[in-house]
Amino acid sequence: MAWLEQTPDSGNFKICFRWGGKKKRKSLPTADPKTAQATLLRFEENLALLERGRLELPASGDIMTFLLSDGKLSESPRASVKRPLTLGEVVTRYLSALGNGSVEANSLDTIRLHLEHFQKKLGESFCIKDLATADLQDYIDKRVRLKGKTSIPLSTVTIRKELETVRACFNWAVQGSLFSGAFPNKGLRFPKGEDKRPFMTWEDVERRVGRGGLSAEEVKRLWDCLFLDLGQLDEFLTYFKEHGSRPWIYPMAAVAVHTGARRSELVRLTVDDVDFQQKSILVNERKRVRGQRTTRRVPLTPFLEKVLREWLSAGHLGDNALFSQARKRGHRPTEGEVTIPIVVDDARVQFRQTVKGSKWAMLRGWHTLRHSFASNLAARGVDQRFIDEFMGHQTEAQRRRYRHLFPHQQRQVLCDVFGD
Repeated sequence: MAWLEQTPDSGNFKICFRWGGKKKRKSLPTADPKTAQATLLRFEENLALLERGRLELPASGDIMTFLLSDGKLSESPRASVKRPLTLGEVVTRYLSALGNGSVEANSLDTIRLHLEHFQKKLGESFCIKDLATADLQDYIDKRVRLKGKTSIPLSTVTIRKELETVRACFNWAVQGSLFSGAFPNKGLRFPKGEDKRPFMTWEDVERRVGRGGLSAEEVKRLWDCLFLDLGQLDEFLTYFKEHGSRPWIYPMAAVAVHTGARRSELVRLTVDDVDFQQKSILVNERKRVRGQRTTRRVPLTPFLEKVLREWLSAGHLGDNALFSQARKRGHRPTEGEVTIPIVVDDARVQFRQTVKGSKWAMLRGWHTLRHSFASNLAARGVDQRFIDEFMGHQTEAQRRRYRHLFPHQQRQVLCDVFGD
């Protein structure tokens, strides 16, 4: 038999009864005697059914909850509290999704680096749905204050790229229904950026550096604007042929000089991409169209054709990758030996190794050869449409950096207006 007791403090009732020699009690969310009495009657009916075997008590569970729910529940229902999604969890899922080949490996590394910087500032446990404009502005301000603490000041362009990566991650999570909201980037204030200097010759750079009064960072920026003229490119290739740290470094440099291909495009080249019949080389792109792999054809110059024929007949060892090396570092592959393709890091390291201690040591890297390709075409008055076709992905800002190298056309425009 069950009975009601009333709690003095709250006035709410509770049902009590004895089961297995022990007193059981359950609070009711009501202080109304009629409601409590009706609940008691239903409870006693269910207790009677249980005693007659009409209801079967689960092996584990709360008997009070079982009887009050007419035998439907064995324990009190608990509200499912959804734990807030953290920044670290969203970043992990996002990087995992991108790891399926939708972006290139080097692009994925950049995305990972940007997100690591963001997590370092806000913390991996930061609740991502609570991200506010103030958090983003604080991140910008802290990143700007890195200037002076490192040898290379953090540019506004870099900060904007980092936040663009964060925005893409945030929107991906929203589209995947992980949480809701809009990326709070409206009203953000960035420091004024600095436009990149136009490309300039070796003599231009040396003249500016020679005037003095420049910091080490300003000197580095000037050398980053360097492009090599045709004579210097010939000298550069001769040096690489004689001092290359690996057999493949010279033919790869020749392709870079005569096609303007990026470092990542160079390592992706295959033997089948070189068409000696059509006198062209097929460059596999990853940047021109988002989410799509495209190609562009660049004509083979007689010099490059000669270099590649010699490489394929003497230095190349039969696999489809145009540039490859032995599996054992520093070991010169022999005929019939299985080789591995060159990767981006190999190209970067061996470039630095080859130029170390020489006059070419101040070159930025492989990208200098790409700048030189475009700049020399511009200086010779080649139609911009041809340059764009040979170079692939180009922005207006990139074109602007070597547009001043159309000296004759620019002067003629002014002469047409103001006379000779």
